[in-house]
Amino acid sequence: MTAETLYWDFVESRFGHFAAWVDDAGRLVRFDLDNRAASSRNPPGVHKPKALADIRKQIREYDAGKRQVFEVERAPTGTAFQHAVWDALWEIPFGETTSYGAMAKGLGLVNGARAVGLANGSNPIGLIVPCHRVIGADGSLTGYGGGLPLKRALLEHEARVIGMPMDLFA
Repeated sequence: MTAETLYWDFVESRFGHFAAWVDDAGRLVRFDLDNRAASSRNPPGVHKPKALADIRKQIREYDAGKRQVFEVERAPTGTAFQHAVWDALWEIPFGETTSYGAMAKGLGLVNGARAVGLANGSNPIGLIVPCHRVIGADGSLTGYGGGLPLKRALLEHEARVIGMPMDLFA
C-alpha cells in the first residue's frame, strides 16, 4: 500500500494565517490553527493552492459572516472515540456553545468530560470542526489549539453575526 499524497496551501483569514491539507479525494485532513506553525515551516505534502480553493472561499465567507456551516468532506486521522467527539463538535450550531460535560453526557459518558476534552484538543481540523464552541462548565474559556485569544475572537465573531451581546467572556 502506498502513502496517499496530501496537498496543502496557506489560508488567509481575518483571524490569522493558517495552513490546510486535503487528500487525493479533496477531503480535508488538517487545518492548522497555529499561526506561527503555519507561517514558519515548510508543510509536508505537495503545495497545490488550487486544491484548497473551495476551503479558502468558505473561510472568506465565514469571515464575512455569510457562512455558518462549512460544506467540506472531512478525513481527519484519529481513533473511533475521537471521531465520535469530532462528529459531536460538528453538530454544535454556529453561535452556540456547550461544555465538555454536556458533550460527554450526549455521548453516553457519565464522567467523560476529561476524555472529551482530550479528544477535542486533538481535533486536527479546528475552526472547520468547531472545537472553539466548547467551553468550561462554569462558562469560562478553556484551552484551544490556536490559543485563547483566537477562541475568544471566533466566539465573539459568531455572536456578532447572530446578534448576541459581545461581552460573552468579559
